Amino acid sequence: MAMKPPFTELEIKKAASGFYEGNSLPIALISKTCMSLLVIWALVWPLNANDTLSKINGAVLEGFNGFYIVAVGAFAFFCFIVALVPSTGKRILGVPGEKPEFSDFSWFSMMFGAGLGVGLMVYATAEPLGLWGSNPEILAGNVSASTEGAIESAYRYTFLHYGFHAWAIYVVTGLSLSYYAYTRNMPLTIRSALTPILGRYANGTVGHLVDVLGVVATILGVSVTIGFGVSQFVDGVYAISGMEWLMTSVEDKPKPSTVGLLAALFVIMGMSILSAVSGVGKGIKYLSNLNLVLSLILLLTFVFFGSFLFAMTTYGTALVDYILHFVSLSFGPYGPQSLDVFKAAMPEAAKALSAEDISAIYSAGTNAWGSLDGFTKAVPASVAALPNSGEVIAALYDAGNQGRQFGWQSGWTTFYWAWWIAFSPFVGLFLARISRGRSIREFVLGCVIAPALVCFAWMTILGATAIDLEVSGIANGAIIGASTTAKLFATLGQMMSGGFLSAITVMCVVLIMTFLVTSADSGILVMNTIMSGGAQETGIKHRIIWGVILTLVIGALIIAGNTGAGADPFIALKNAMIIGALPFTIVMVLMCISLAKALYRDGHREKHGILEVQPQPAE
Repeated sequence: MAMKPPFTELEIKKAASGFYEGNSLPIALISKTCMSLLVIWALVWPLNANDTLSKINGAVLEGFNGFYIVAVGAFAFFCFIVALVPSTGKRILGVPGEKPEFSDFSWFSMMFGAGLGVGLMVYATAEPLGLWGSNPEILAGNVSASTEGAIESAYRYTFLHYGFHAWAIYVVTGLSLSYYAYTRNMPLTIRSALTPILGRYANGTVGHLVDVLGVVATILGVSVTIGFGVSQFVDGVYAISGMEWLMTSVEDKPKPSTVGLLAALFVIMGMSILSAVSGVGKGIKYLSNLNLVLSLILLLTFVFFGSFLFAMTTYGTALVDYILHFVSLSFGPYGPQSLDVFKAAMPEAAKALSAEDISAIYSAGTNAWGSLDGFTKAVPASVAALPNSGEVIAALYDAGNQGRQFGWQSGWTTFYWAWWIAFSPFVGLFLARISRGRSIREFVLGCVIAPALVCFAWMTILGATAIDLEVSGIANGAIIGASTTAKLFATLGQMMSGGFLSAITVMCVVLIMTFLVTSADSGILVMNTIMSGGAQETGIKHRIIWGVILTLVIGALIIAGNTGAGADPFIALKNAMIIGALPFTIVMVLMCISLAKALYRDGHREKHGILEVQPQPAE
């Protein structure tokens, strides 16, 4: 059978006139309707929205935790395979012989700016410290929490969450978009990446649905990023000004109040919308350069005033440990542990206990944030009365290991994978735009290895300093006791004092603000790009509308999250994001299959001399 050219006749119908001129009506209306309904639900029935999102999220994690873990592991291996196979790795993202648009230095600088954003500002100290107190090795009883022995495993999972897997998620989307856009001259939009599977169906309802999923994922991914960044912005402003109304006290620990979060959100998003519509958005390059300079100043501050030697030692050992455990970290999912399974694993001496006591033991033993010491204190008195109670308690704790591992993995690693997946249309589209003319091997290795190594350095230089301050007793629990978004400022407060501390704190607030503005501004532009079928320039009025919608989504979910018992301003945001990322994860799996098919068949086309891309019926 003769080899046919690939299907490239992608037609995204756009309104010829009127309010939605130049945009796809189905994508625009469905996306805006979905987000508007979410906002109305969260504002009018906040308690119901919060509870329902929590229940749906729980069901999603129970049913799809393993899918998230294995899918992301597959993304990482897929990227390395297509890069290392000679026939695919050498293929150019563009016409044969095309040169890269940007120099290697500029390309890396822009990738650095994409990777070093709000998430790293928030979690540079919070992530290593949090994992130092709770990670799978601690839950299994192999090491004790918050000790020197727990540092290696803490950084194993820190590197997992911010390393090659995370960047592989972005690269799967970016590589798929850039391959079809630059080698097949197709629109730079999500559905293009599925044309080898969908064929002509990409021109209809199925194609619209794929793009809508990309818009929804982007909104929810950007929303979580902006939400955490706004919280850290409030912490920074409070550290500078001491304005009490910005904060509230929870268990004697100051945390950003709902009023403070909303006030900061409106300020940040107002600046972002102004940037997107006034032409200031063209200055994102200059803001990115400013971000890079301020980031380097912050990094050097930790180099000179922090625990640099300890950090570099940690970097080396942690990187080796991460690579040695790479396969098990990629494909080691856990499932929920039922009460019946727990009972079967219990020691015989404890099986005669009452149903009420067994239920209490099950709850404590499968608590993902518990420890052996905490479990020992929580078990009923009837357990302590058993012969050889110490051995029985240890066996009961071991019996709940699967439940603890599942709870930890679904609450930590899967949260990150959903966050990166939801953020991947945004970052992937950005990586695609700056990588034209690169080979697939350059794209994968440059966009996975290089930025991951930078993230590792950032996490160790800042995070290991915080750990060292706690290990040495200098911080005396001050950093651990601070809220997630305040840990960076708490660490700085333990490193220095006086005018220099004030200056660095102000600089951090400015850095957070510029990261937030550029992230929101770019997110707005990406949503408009998808809505307009891949157009680079989009209408100002739609940028304003999407900016307002993004603001309302974040604000409404913050309000909903702060409703009810155990209020957490970000819980509704996180739940909505994990739920919304699931369909797009399926899209990304299909992207890998599509790209594998395209690369394989294009290799055969080259052998048959079919080099030109022409509109043809679907394969």
